[in-house]
Amino acid sequence: MIKALAVSSMRLARHHTLIFHRVLNEQDPMSPDEPTADWFRVLVKWLAGSFEVISLEEAVTRAGNHRQHGPTVSITFDDGYADNFLVALPILEEFAVPATFFVASSFIDGGRMWNDSIIETARRLQPGSYSLDGVNPSSFEISDWASRRHLATAAITAWKHLPLQDRQDKVDTFSSLVDGLPVDLMMTKAHLRRLADSRLSTVGGHTRTHPILAALPDDVAREEIISGKRDLEEWLQKDVTLFAYPNGKLGRDYLRRHAEFVKEAGFRAAVATDWGTMDAATDPYAIPRFTPWHTNLTRFSVDMARCHFGLI
Repeated sequence: MIKALAVSSMRLARHHTLIFHRVLNEQDPMSPDEPTADWFRVLVKWLAGSFEVISLEEAVTRAGNHRQHGPTVSITFDDGYADNFLVALPILEEFAVPATFFVASSFIDGGRMWNDSIIETARRLQPGSYSLDGVNPSSFEISDWASRRHLATAAITAWKHLPLQDRQDKVDTFSSLVDGLPVDLMMTKAHLRRLADSRLSTVGGHTRTHPILAALPDDVAREEIISGKRDLEEWLQKDVTLFAYPNGKLGRDYLRRHAEFVKEAGFRAAVATDWGTMDAATDPYAIPRFTPWHTNLTRFSVDMARCHFGLI
């Protein structure tokens, strides 16, 4: 079934770009929908057997030269989690599948993203009642994993688009309720260098601190884009030519002018999180991506084919 759907889509010159954030060794009760290593291995094996899996750089080149032909797929990861290197990369190498890793540079070597601070705090809270500023509802009763997930999701949703300092202040206040938040969630510079040295891996920019660009003054947004690129190039001694917009929805998380900032910074292409496929007419600074919708890979293959033909 899966292979037949891939073959049936070969008539259309469209390219699929998949987006991941993490691949975990085993299921996490705080993030039960994150891919596990076993699931990811099955997915990568299927992709390698059913599609031509190419790097995003190659996909951009083919689209620009009108040499795109299907079915092709690229794999991308956002943010720079350590498990991208420790868990996902060995599986990608097992099947000789390339991937692009978009990295927010300020979190490398012991940093932690704001949303992970919320998740890890909720994981460690003692059972009881808690109130969060600016979150609706404001009161939460913590008793099990479901209630911890609910609190974390509500806080992330409520605080995501706040001004950076306001958001960080709320996160810091919440995080002060527990001790011992992890400092090994993100990659190290050593991980990044080994990624960059792999023939299967490309490192891309993802700003320095992962802000919502649309919420920033233009000069600050421009500096976030440029400084993240500069950090990575200094560490890797290589040009960084691909970019991913944080959160990535056009009109909500980034605006058309931010694509111009990306182009001016020297990136040759940028990916968003708006759903769709890429062809020769796609704006190279607004390449759509999507996340696998289902843990059931047969179901996912059906929806992937529907997306290919523009049905979803």
